Amino acid sequence: MYIQPSNPPNLPTLQIIKPLTDRITMKKLLYKLLRYSGLVFIFREIIQRNKVTLLLYHDISRETAEKTFPWLAKRYNIIGLNDFIAACKNGNGNSLPQKALVITFDDGHAGNYKLLPVVQRMGLPVTIFLCAGIINTNRHYWFTYRHPSLSKSALKRASNRDRLKMLRNVGFTPDREFQTPQAMNRQQILDIKNHFDLQAHTMSHPCLPRCTGAEAREEIFSSKEVLEKEYGLKIDSIAYPNGDYSDRDIALAKEAGYQCGITVDFGYNTPNTDLFRLKRLSVNDTANLDELAVKASGVWQFFKTRNGRKQGYGWNARAEN
Repeated sequence: MYIQPSNPPNLPTLQIIKPLTDRITMKKLLYKLLRYSGLVFIFREIIQRNKVTLLLYHDISRETAEKTFPWLAKRYNIIGLNDFIAACKNGNGNSLPQKALVITFDDGHAGNYKLLPVVQRMGLPVTIFLCAGIINTNRHYWFTYRHPSLSKSALKRASNRDRLKMLRNVGFTPDREFQTPQAMNRQQILDIKNHFDLQAHTMSHPCLPRCTGAEAREEIFSSKEVLEKEYGLKIDSIAYPNGDYSDRDIALAKEAGYQCGITVDFGYNTPNTDLFRLKRLSVNDTANLDELAVKASGVWQFFKTRNGRKQGYGWNARAEN
């Protein structure tokens, strides 16, 4: 009896998938090795002991929160961002616990709303930075838009005007309404406002140093005004989109009345850290506890940033004219 052979897998697809799978497997192994090498313990118990660590999340599932938040709470003392700011302003660093940790989320993704039961049950102080021009709309974050001719790194390097032009040429505009939202709506924000610390992340998430002075002012000032007037929030903090900022942007944030600015510069914070250059560690929204341990301790970023020195143009960025 003749049996027709099944079609062989597409070779180009295999050539892409296998190296990708191998890299993921190797990374997982590396995270595990680093976690149990003793480095994570040294960083957490010695380096982080008298520091305040800010963690960056974006859009994790409730299941990931159920898994990772208790792990963090068992090994760190989770405090609110406002607790840290108050300690800095009052010169009362002794009020901060050892191994203090602040949990933050950028952008205001719709999925953040699903974390409410976890945060309520655990009594966690969590800060979410909202893009005021994207919440309560069906607009999308420009960095999630996919097109073959788009390069995210090229978009970030371009001036704000050129970035918008490049996006517009492939069908994306900041005010385009899609079929489904990416950010939380008004009712969701009102539902969580008494359980989360909600703060500003500009209006549309541009790369601030690539904006003109007028553009940067609009993004920084209007986000605070919209969130306070339309949602009844008390806005004291701003997270710079992509972690990129310039001296001009810091000056604008101070003028607008913010009390601090959050970066993604590598490192930890103390009461003496510049409140408008607060450092933060990204944990890549991971549900893998090995990866979380390595990244929350700063071990991963320490080596990735060449012994702690930040790469990129964020730290010393020169603003567009």
